[in-house]
Amino acid sequence: MKKIAIVGAGSMAEAFISGILENKLIDRQHIWVTNHGNRERLALLEERYGISSTYELSTLFKGADIVMLAMKPKDADTAINHIHEFLTDDMLIVSVLAGVSINTIETLTRKPLSIARSMPNTSAAVGKSATAIAVNERVTTEQLKTIKILFETVGLAKFVEEEQLDAVTGLSGSGPAYIYYLIEAMENSADEIGLDKQIAQELIVQTLIGAAEMVKNSSKSPEQLRREVTSPGGTTEAGIRVLEEYGVQQAFISCIKAASAQSKLMGKSLSSELNVSKHL
Repeated sequence: MKKIAIVGAGSMAEAFISGILENKLIDRQHIWVTNHGNRERLALLEERYGISSTYELSTLFKGADIVMLAMKPKDADTAINHIHEFLTDDMLIVSVLAGVSINTIETLTRKPLSIARSMPNTSAAVGKSATAIAVNERVTTEQLKTIKILFETVGLAKFVEEEQLDAVTGLSGSGPAYIYYLIEAMENSADEIGLDKQIAQELIVQTLIGAAEMVKNSSKSPEQLRREVTSPGGTTEAGIRVLEEYGVQQAFISCIKAASAQSKLMGKSLSSELNVSKHL
């Protein structure tokens, strides 16, 4: 990676800037960013990370081998139309635009380019994203390596087929919110059984971290691990019995299916709007 030009300066763009620098992927002078017109935001990123920003597109894209599309998905048409003449066939286009298909990006850029479409989640802000990535046929073996290294600066990175990205969105893209929802419930229960809120939160967070590490590092399945701590007639069994009575596991399955279906619906709608807008 020689230079990365980031179009969009929101939280996801910042997560990558931070991750790239923390992992020493490239020097800060080779990270450039722009946005639609929020100069204060660009100034903040410059001050915080020592990177460069500009509204001069020839400067932004000069020497860039990676271009990250990180604007709001609804602004993709306008933004790509603004920059498309500066995109060259030796550049790798990396998209973090939720719901915007590779085909739509190809249509908007109006030229054959190497494109990687990703679905990170908000945990990228702390370097713990679970990201799935799909690529088009123009992406080279060397570019695949670069993509993986880039996304590993903000967490776990896995390649999938593009049609699987809606499922990924429902599972890990929206996943942090499901965990926050669970934490909310555990905090509320702690209050009802008389635990101090701060102590309860620390215990809950550490419990989740510990359980996740057990699943990550153990050869046993989550079901096996659960059964090992569920003694007959014990406290855990009493709690699990209530979860089963309320159908909590099935509720989570239905939740993820609904989110995946909504992702597919929103993606089709957004891609249709962007393509229609492009040809008006």
